[in-house]
Amino acid sequence: MTKLKIKSGDTVQVIAGDHKGSEGKVLVVLKDKNKAIVEGANMVKKHTKPSAQNPQGGIVEKEAAIHISNLSLVTGKGEPTRVGYRMEGDNKVRFSKKSNEVI
Repeated sequence: MTKLKIKSGDTVQVIAGDHKGSEGKVLVVLKDKNKAIVEGANMVKKHTKPSAQNPQGGIVEKEAAIHISNLSLVTGKGEPTRVGYRMEGDNKVRFSKKSNEVI
């Protein structure tokens, strides 16, 4: 399994696919599938049967998982960047390859 450079809580931009250009916060990272669920991106309609939580049933819109390779981390200025790692003292930190600032 490869090391994922995106964590939950990061702001990312979709760089490929139908939802290219949309930005959002990472809600969940599915490490075993190399996918992430991004808030407001890759919305799909799911047909649900009536249940105790949803007695009406019907069509629910929810976020579907996007492959990590189609996501890029966004810097504080709002531009997509690649991620690198370096040691600062005793701490390993992530940094933006574009602006060289610590994320």
